[in-house]
Amino acid sequence: MERRSFLLGAGTLALSQLLVGCGGQNQTQFDVRLLKGSIPGQVVNQFHKSLQQGVQLKFAPVEQIQDLFKQLQSWEQKSKAKDEEDWRRFIPFGQGQNSPAANLVTLGDYWLKAAIEQKLIQPLEATQIKQWSALDERWQKLVTRNDQGNLDLQGKVWAAPYRWGSTVIVYNRDKFRELGWTPNDWGDLWREEVRSRISLLNQPREVIGLTLKKLGKSYNTENLDQVPELENELKKLNQQVKFYSSNNYLEPLIIGDTWLTVGWSDDVVPVLGRYPQLVAVIPQSGTAMWADMWVRPNVSQATLSYQWIDFCWQPNIAKQISLLTKSNSPISTNIVASDIQEQLRNLLLNNREVFDKSEFLLPLSPSAVKQYESLFTKIKA
Repeated sequence: MERRSFLLGAGTLALSQLLVGCGGQNQTQFDVRLLKGSIPGQVVNQFHKSLQQGVQLKFAPVEQIQDLFKQLQSWEQKSKAKDEEDWRRFIPFGQGQNSPAANLVTLGDYWLKAAIEQKLIQPLEATQIKQWSALDERWQKLVTRNDQGNLDLQGKVWAAPYRWGSTVIVYNRDKFRELGWTPNDWGDLWREEVRSRISLLNQPREVIGLTLKKLGKSYNTENLDQVPELENELKKLNQQVKFYSSNNYLEPLIIGDTWLTVGWSDDVVPVLGRYPQLVAVIPQSGTAMWADMWVRPNVSQATLSYQWIDFCWQPNIAKQISLLTKSNSPISTNIVASDIQEQLRNLLLNNREVFDKSEFLLPLSPSAVKQYESLFTKIKA
C-alpha cells in the first residue's frame, strides 16, 4: 500500500536534506533517511543542541515510503555481495566493512512484515529506549512481531512509531448544505443522494475494509466467505462510485466534480486550509490507521538511534511533530483545541472511543490477499 504527499509543500513543513555539525574524521555521524515532511527541521536542530558530544547529523528526506523500502533492499543486497567477496578473499567476517546504510529509516507499518521477512531490518532493544514504557500498549503490540513479521507478544520489537494518521471521509460542505445533512460514518456512502458523486481509493483492503466496518466486522477479516452479505453491499457501493483512484482523488473534489471522497489523512490535511469548502471526518464506527515508524537497517550501527527515538517520544517534542506535520502522535501530548486550526480538529483531537474502534491493516495470509483482490476486481467489473 502506498501513501503519497498531495500538492507537495502545501502546508506541511518539508525538510530538505539537513546537515548539522561541522565535519571531522573523528566526529560521530548520525544518518537518517526519512519520509519527506514527516519531521520538522526545527526538531532536528533541537536534537542536535541536546547532544553533549560533537556529532554530525544527516537527515535526508525521501518522497515515498516505497522508495525507502527499496533503499533498505539495496543496502541488504550490497551487504550480501560484500560478505561473499570478503569470504572469497579470506578476510575475517566484519573486517573492513564500511556500510553506507543509514542508522535509521522511516517505514510505514504496512511495509513492516515484508521488511522483517526479507531481513532488511534488525530488532530494536526496547530496554535501550527510556520512553518505551510511555508508549500505549496498542502501539507496543503493533511493533512486537515474530521473524515472519506477524504480531506476536513473545516476539521482538522491530520499529518505533513516531506519528500516525487514518483513512478519512472528505466532503464538500457547500454541496451537503443543500442536502441538509453531513457525512459522519461509512453508511453514508450508500445514501441515494450521493450516487455517482463519490470517489474511493483503488485499494482492496480499504474499500472492502470500510464495507466490513459498516457491517460491524473487522478490516482484518481473514475469510470473506464468512460474511455472506459482503458482496451484495460492495455491489451497491460500486453503483455509488464515480471513479477509483489512490492518487488523484482530491482534485475532482476541489473543483466540484465529486462531492465526497475517501482518502488518507496525510494527503488530505495539507489541502484543508487552502480550500475551506472541504471538511474531513473520521468515521464514527472506526477506520483504518497507518503509522510512520523508525526502523534500523539490518547492516547499520546503533549510533544515537535510541537517543533519537527517545527524543521523538518526549511529550513536548511529540507535540511539535504532531502540530507541525499535522498528524497524530503515539505519545500522549497536551494538545488542546486552541492549538489546532479549526478544520483539523476532527482529525487531530483524538476521540478515544473512535480510536479504540479503528484498526491497523494487519498482514493477511496469501490466500486471503487473493480473496480480497479477486472480490475487488469482480465488483468493479
